[in-house]
Amino acid sequence: MNHENPDFEMFGIMFNGSNILMLFVTCLIVFLIAVISTRNLQVKPTGMQNFMEWVMDFVKGIIKNNMDWKTGGRFHVLGITLLMFVFVANVLGLPFAIVWDHNLWWKSPTADPTVTLTLASMVVVLSHYYGVKLYGLKGYGAGFLKPLPFMFPLKIIEEFANTLTLGLRLYGNIFAGEILIGLLAALGASSIFGFAGALIPALAWQGFSIFIGAIQAFIFVMLSMVYMSHKVSTDH
Repeated sequence: MNHENPDFEMFGIMFNGSNILMLFVTCLIVFLIAVISTRNLQVKPTGMQNFMEWVMDFVKGIIKNNMDWKTGGRFHVLGITLLMFVFVANVLGLPFAIVWDHNLWWKSPTADPTVTLTLASMVVVLSHYYGVKLYGLKGYGAGFLKPLPFMFPLKIIEEFANTLTLGLRLYGNIFAGEILIGLLAALGASSIFGFAGALIPALAWQGFSIFIGAIQAFIFVMLSMVYMSHKVSTDH
């Protein structure tokens, strides 16, 4: 548990080497899943193609629950990408953690608030972008003055609150899971009795953490589509 982040400086900016590595691994895994699933498309899907079509239908259902498909269809690929990316990022640190020279290199990237808040900020910025794109700057800006002009400051605060809650909810759940797994691993390494006592709880928590990772990916995508619908629906 005694480790630090492998930080380094470039152009006067501090970077976390572990986050960069794990985000690259996450992107690579998602890319490979997408390529393998769509490499040999068939009329009757099987294997990975069947899985990918299920993901597509699942995200389509989330979008339809929040807005009409004519408007929300443009977010379909975004939702699929977010769902797969967040889930893979959530579970990467579950099997093991790699610490080298007191630096933690292998972990779930979503166990870092910088990553989750960046994802949340991206979603919020995209929601504003599509709002302006569909209604124009004047028409979209007028929505912040409804139903009463004095509510404008509250709506600005709401935007910051949405960003924080979206990012910190994901971070808190994944970070807490990895902390508990680390404690169980430390108990298992302490002695033969510790190993016997920690084995079953560790295996159970591994399975539960996969479930939590999937639920958090679903919640992140669902809330992202909710925020999008608030900006692009006619009553925004």
